[in-house]
Amino acid sequence: MKSERLVKAVIIIGASGHGKVVADMIQKSGNKVAGFLDDNPDIGKNFIGFPVLGTVDDYRQYEKQDIQFVIAIGNVETRERIAQKLKGVSWHTAIHPSAAIADIDVEIGAGTVVMANVVINSGTKIGKHCIINSGAIVEHDNRIDDFVHVSVGAKVAGTVSIGKGSWIGIGAAVKNNVNICSNCIVGAGAVVIKDIKEDGTYVGVPAERVGSAKKCMSKREILYSPHCVGGGNTTLFLCRKNQIHRIYDTDSSYAEYPYKEGCVA
Repeated sequence: MKSERLVKAVIIIGASGHGKVVADMIQKSGNKVAGFLDDNPDIGKNFIGFPVLGTVDDYRQYEKQDIQFVIAIGNVETRERIAQKLKGVSWHTAIHPSAAIADIDVEIGAGTVVMANVVINSGTKIGKHCIINSGAIVEHDNRIDDFVHVSVGAKVAGTVSIGKGSWIGIGAAVKNNVNICSNCIVGAGAVVIKDIKEDGTYVGVPAERVGSAKKCMSKREILYSPHCVGGGNTTLFLCRKNQIHRIYDTDSSYAEYPYKEGCVA
């Protein structure tokens, strides 16, 4: 007689848009959403039909129960900080049923989220607390370190290494046999054709460095970069004909902000 699959109860950290997607994945995979933890006092007691169980610090009430946790927060630094804080808990690896993951020699770390229609091919090792977002393709024999975010529709060819905490933007492409160091931002639509050895923000076709991933960028740095499409953990910018067209803060639901002289971050 075939044994029944064990249903896992999962607490999601982060009651946000990303949290909604993760909740749906958990349910579609046959597991149970036990509720959310979030530090935002305006969330209330209920989020998309699930209980808000408290703040992140309240995890201690549940860590000794038969419950797993997953962090549904896109920001790399925040995700790492929470993962360090919750050392010792059982982490849930959330994988959408539509994801095509090879059966041969694939490893996916604890707390990683693999979204709908992702392809992960043989020989690839993915670290802890990564996000492999909807429709991304991760080819064979890749090494993706902890806390990496491979964004929607990004394509990573074979034998690529991506260092800890790096962010591969929406629709970006990385050619085969390329190494990307830690703490890099590869902008939306960028094409990486050679090794990236210095952290920072890389945009364009081919991708070129336009500044540090951590610092504010001046108007001149943006306008005179060879290709004006960019992205990052906290700011996306689009340029059109050497003029800033939009500035978006990704932590504020892509709200438009006016340009301030000397700094856009």
